[in-house]
Amino acid sequence: MNQLIVDTPGQIDHMPLARMRRAPAPGRRCIAVGLIGPGRVGRVLLEQMRDARERLAQDLGLEIVFRGTAASQVMYIDDGDHFSGARRQGPFATHLDAFAEHIRGDGQAHALLIDCTASSQVVDHYAAWLRRGIHIVTPNKHAGSGPMGRWADIGAAQAHGARFRQEATVGAGLPILHTMRDLLDTGDQLWSVDGMFSGTLAWLCNRFVRGTRFSELVREAHALGYTEPDPRDDLSGMDVARKLVILAREAGWRLSLENVEVQSLIPAELTQATPAQFLQQLEALDAPMSDLLEQAHACGNVLRYVASLHAEGRATVALKAIPASHAFAHTQLTDNVVQFRTARYKENPLQVQGPGAGPEVTAGGIFADILRIAESLQATSAA
Repeated sequence: MNQLIVDTPGQIDHMPLARMRRAPAPGRRCIAVGLIGPGRVGRVLLEQMRDARERLAQDLGLEIVFRGTAASQVMYIDDGDHFSGARRQGPFATHLDAFAEHIRGDGQAHALLIDCTASSQVVDHYAAWLRRGIHIVTPNKHAGSGPMGRWADIGAAQAHGARFRQEATVGAGLPILHTMRDLLDTGDQLWSVDGMFSGTLAWLCNRFVRGTRFSELVREAHALGYTEPDPRDDLSGMDVARKLVILAREAGWRLSLENVEVQSLIPAELTQATPAQFLQQLEALDAPMSDLLEQAHACGNVLRYVASLHAEGRATVALKAIPASHAFAHTQLTDNVVQFRTARYKENPLQVQGPGAGPEVTAGGIFADILRIAESLQATSAA
């Protein structure tokens, strides 16, 4: 199998290797950056950018100037402080268009907004920002999986020169969308996509063996912070369905969320319960999940929560019994994994696998998108 594995460092000490320095692009390029949603991922991203600033300036001739942060109730504005941390509260509450204009400034630097929220309302602004020449990078899944009309507007707005990238929406820091784009841009034909796109459900399936109760595993995952505050957000399968829609649209296929067949793991009687009530009644999951596990084991299979997309338009998200020899049966912990079957990779699919959750890897995926946009920018005269 053609496989790209993105893994975390092991316990072996490695001698550091000198990094080959790329020749800086002609001229100096400056990006003025604003962050919307300074949560865990946003804070880690700022740390990564701070740590890389000197290297990027020296190796790539790229200067990143941080100009502000917008949270739900307040904004903080930096007037060219270059990540100094000296911030003052902005005068315009949380008016996002005013914030975007501040980041754009006088237009002498390229402007880029990072949306680290999960807000559909923020996505409503994307097309207007792109038309004003502001680049956007986001892990927000509402852009690529929301209303088709809004997605079309985002695509059309990029004709004005600004770019939109969303690598971290699928697989956090894994190069899933980037790999698929490379296949399509070089003339390959996408036949199907199969993947495990939920670190939470991957962890639950990996741990769910005979002698364990599924309810206990869900409680453990919740306590460890692997699930959303309401575990039904994971168990419903809708988050995985959104990622499948994003993949389809990035491939140029018109797919909407309502077209995806989704198997929820939530018993019908618990769909209307409060989050607290749901956690108290998790035992309702045990009998049906144990039955499915026994049926899978009787055929020598294991259970995995798999998303599938086919060129003829069928999209499914479901708990599947797969052979123990299948590549998806050998993932670890919260691994995400995806297989691309194409005209070139028809017999032996191309696979991308690795950690698909966590603020560090998600921030790394966002940062990589920022740098991909930066590589295409022209030189600027001032910050």
